[in-house]
Amino acid sequence: MKFLLSLVGVAVLLSGCSAPKIGGGDDVTVVTAGELPPPTRADLSSVDREYLIGPFDKLVIDVYGIEELSKKEVQADASGRISFPLAGEIEAAGKTPAEVGRLIQERLRRNIRQPQVTVNLLETVSQVVTVDGEVKEPGLYPVIGRMTLMRAIARAKGTTNFAMQSHVVVFRNVDNRQMAALYDLRAIRRGYYGDPEIYANDVVVVGESQARRIFSDVLQGSGLITAPLIAMVR
Repeated sequence: MKFLLSLVGVAVLLSGCSAPKIGGGDDVTVVTAGELPPPTRADLSSVDREYLIGPFDKLVIDVYGIEELSKKEVQADASGRISFPLAGEIEAAGKTPAEVGRLIQERLRRNIRQPQVTVNLLETVSQVVTVDGEVKEPGLYPVIGRMTLMRAIARAKGTTNFAMQSHVVVFRNVDNRQMAALYDLRAIRRGYYGDPEIYANDVVVVGESQARRIFSDVLQGSGLITAPLIAMVR
């Protein structure tokens, strides 16, 4: 709450000060950049953790030397299961591609002598963005292709009738630093600035009725925020 209060305080001061100061402590710093930087490769993946297959992920499976069973593209269903010829149904969710390959290999041994199976990730929808706050369906949503803030909120079925659209915060880790940006959906719709891109692991929080009550002493009006406000947590 302290962090959010600081962001909102700066937004209000934008209209009257050329160099706004944050009144919530020394843990938040305004960044002069006009947009939230994209995450690095390290931010989007963890080197300490193997990739685990999730629902709707797409895999490509090869059985060496058997053309009919090679370059097979399969997609996990909603429960994380896949089906492969001669191997039947396999529980892939929560397993690495290598573990799934070994399972298929074991199944194929009933019909094929010394099968060699390779499983690779073709496409993942396990990379998700969190959309929370005053949206109709808060939750985790897959990042498929290019995702923007407006599209992410649309995935959550849009804002509620009581949402404060001038206070939408995107939290992101960039090069091991936690950053946040304050956006105004009304300004985006009116073309004051572009619809910002959203990446996997971002957290989008749309202003809530409870937040409006907490910040009522800070928010003196509902003026349009015509530029994103970027902040960095020290």
